[in-house]
Amino acid sequence: MRFDVITLFPELFAPFMASGVTRRAYESGQVSVRLWNPREHAHGNYRRVDDRPFGGGPGMVMLAEPLARCLEAIRADRAEAVPAPVLLFSPIGPRIDHAVVERWSASAGAVLVCGRYEGIDQRFIDAFVDAQLSLGDFVLSGGEIPAMALLDAVARLQPGVLNDAGSHQFDSFNPALDGLLDCPHYTRPESWHGREVPAVLLSGDHARIERWRAEQRAALTAQHRPDLLRGKRL
Repeated sequence: MRFDVITLFPELFAPFMASGVTRRAYESGQVSVRLWNPREHAHGNYRRVDDRPFGGGPGMVMLAEPLARCLEAIRADRAEAVPAPVLLFSPIGPRIDHAVVERWSASAGAVLVCGRYEGIDQRFIDAFVDAQLSLGDFVLSGGEIPAMALLDAVARLQPGVLNDAGSHQFDSFNPALDGLLDCPHYTRPESWHGREVPAVLLSGDHARIERWRAEQRAALTAQHRPDLLRGKRL
């Protein structure tokens, strides 16, 4: 799959793509990421990509034309009969959740638009954006962090990226665990500052251990995310 990222700060993505276990997805080409700076498609000596908003108000607005030219260059490079969908990270969109990640992890990719400043000229959004996604009910300086979050979540679902092929099936929100939160985890030493590992995990009884983990998943979800239990029969 291929993701093209439109961003004024492509340098933010270099360390992200070279670090951690998900780098395997980028190095192998399972998830191809190409970075495009709209400033390179702007006119004039100053390569201006923003201007003051009509009607007044604080901040600046990203110009539609450099973004449109940048998207045109991406589509020419992709040379696809059906253009890849264009995603914008915005408070308007639904929150990124496991279902969203699974959808895009099984796709051929998309063009990710990372806004900056007060926002993007609405005419570009109306003309080209197919869907909008949000990381949560708060405001960031730009769309780069949500883009990285989506790319990371998509990359770790690709075959061979994680050390254990089935590891992601035990993650929080995965349908394999009824979409619940994950259970607590422990490692050595058995006793740490007076806090002991639950005895059941040291028992060697795998059936008991799995029952304990299932109970913990249900209890933690009921305590911290009861909304995830709606419609479920545990």
